Amino acid sequence: MFYKKSGSVFWCLLDIVPIKNEKGDVVLFLASFKDITDTKAKCVLEEKKEECRREKVKGGSPFSSTRLRSSTVLYHISGHLHNRQKQSKIKLNKNVFGDPPALPEYKVADAEKSKFILLHFSTFKAGWDWLILLATFYVAVTVPYNVCFIGDQDLTRSTTVTDIAVEILFIIDIVFSFRTTYVSKSGQVIFDARQICIHYMTTWFIIDLVAALPFDLLYAFKVSVVSVVHLLKTVRLLRLLRLLQKMDRYSQHSTVVLTLLMSMFALLAHWMACIWYIIGKKEVESNADTWDIGWLHELGKRLESPYDEVSMEAVNRTLSSGPSLRSIYIAALYFTLSSLTSVGFGNVSANTDAEKIFSICTMLIGALMHALVFGNVTAIIQRMYSRWSSYHTRTKDLKDFIRVHHLPQSLKQRMLEYFQTTWSVNNGIDSNELLKDFPDELRSDIAMHLNKEILELSVFSSLSHGCLRSLSLHIKTSFCAPGEYLLRQGDALQALFFVCSGSMEVLKDSMVLAILGKGDLIGANMSVDDRVIKTNADVKALTYCDLQCINLRGLYEVLDLYPEYSHRFVQDITHDLTYNLREGQESYVRHHITIVILEFLVHLFVCGCLNP
Repeated sequence: MFYKKSGSVFWCLLDIVPIKNEKGDVVLFLASFKDITDTKAKCVLEEKKEECRREKVKGGSPFSSTRLRSSTVLYHISGHLHNRQKQSKIKLNKNVFGDPPALPEYKVADAEKSKFILLHFSTFKAGWDWLILLATFYVAVTVPYNVCFIGDQDLTRSTTVTDIAVEILFIIDIVFSFRTTYVSKSGQVIFDARQICIHYMTTWFIIDLVAALPFDLLYAFKVSVVSVVHLLKTVRLLRLLRLLQKMDRYSQHSTVVLTLLMSMFALLAHWMACIWYIIGKKEVESNADTWDIGWLHELGKRLESPYDEVSMEAVNRTLSSGPSLRSIYIAALYFTLSSLTSVGFGNVSANTDAEKIFSICTMLIGALMHALVFGNVTAIIQRMYSRWSSYHTRTKDLKDFIRVHHLPQSLKQRMLEYFQTTWSVNNGIDSNELLKDFPDELRSDIAMHLNKEILELSVFSSLSHGCLRSLSLHIKTSFCAPGEYLLRQGDALQALFFVCSGSMEVLKDSMVLAILGKGDLIGANMSVDDRVIKTNADVKALTYCDLQCINLRGLYEVLDLYPEYSHRFVQDITHDLTYNLREGQESYVRHHITIVILEFLVHLFVCGCLNP
């Protein structure tokens, strides 16, 4: 039973159906109302009997069948819309070329989450990701070195504690990954712990788990380590695939991308140096008696540390002869870097077939790295200086324009000075061109922020928030250099001008009528009917001036959309203008000064200071 405003009672059939989204959350309640007072009054006795009978049999209400039909229709509609939403999402998410587009981080997503869920775009998670990235680079350096240079030797390593600490970091990272949000393919930020676990288990969990296996605990417990364990640890290098995610996320930061690319180049040279040493070592092992032309022998001769006995033990430094392991690694790294960046210098050269084949592969890889790494470096550096290059290009175009059209020196100087000054103010950024691709809603918010100083004037206090948002889209930023005229007498007034900084003067017949400064509003009293306004004076800049301009055509369009504010605005602007430029009208400044003087004289007369 519902009540009307008059107080009368009527019977209403009410159905409330919850509408759920694809995650099962209720996002909408659909309510259906039906006035059944007439039906209720006609068959009240039959309904009471039917109600009693149904309560005994089924425990239902007299309107259960009607409600069931209505609910069924509503559920059918909600399910139909739900299926259509799913189909439209699937169609929109399919790329023309088959690959899904890169998903943004959605840092503005504001949703309720558990305090045990980490945001993937939070500051803590970003710092933790870089810590894991450094640990991954550490593993990428130490694992190949231990596999190639240490081998089966059970030597006491100074990095055992560091290796165990890295393994602990990897294990903690797995725990964090089970509680970190992600962006789904449909573009939603997922906060549900169960969905996060399923997503991580089906993507990176296996690789992270293998990379986090505590192989280095064998050293801590003095367990004999064989080369198989070292080779298993190379699986940790798969974590470098995460580096691709970092490069995609921080692709807009030139310095970060440049650092990562150079680090990858140095890491590749390190891996090649380890392989270069293994090749030399295997050549010595397979030709233990007559071997004297390998790069290790040549290095020993030049360092005056030749191998007294060519044997596997000599290479493994169980004997006192031969170069030190440190010298061997430095020479190997020097050879691979010189081969990757150029054709080598010959002081460390390939002598055997295996060494020459490896050198050929190194040169091919070096050519590919030149195209990949240094090509990206060139693009990054070019992007860093693109604005400076654009400035020089536009300056040259301006000078060519002046030269082709034979402009006088005074006009040339004014053009160059204006261009250079405006470029220094806005850095060559055209805000209108930059914001044109954004939706009107977002552009309005940006424009409200950029023009909040002028919109806080009292003349706009009577306008609604929606009216101000529409008006903000018609406000532009302008600039005026010293000696330049903003307006000439007799010109058609195109905009209202608000002085943000600098000073200007109003001239008429070479006479200064007013000095304008920061916070002054220049324009004319407006009329809804007479929209053509001619200026009655010149406005000239005395210093560099920043101005905000409200286009009159756009202002009239906004007032036409909001006619309830037109009359009030036309009245207020007459009193808020610092100087009225309408032709044929008395200047508001003069009028205001006259009124102030008269009020002062009246005050003195009332106080008895003056005679009548």
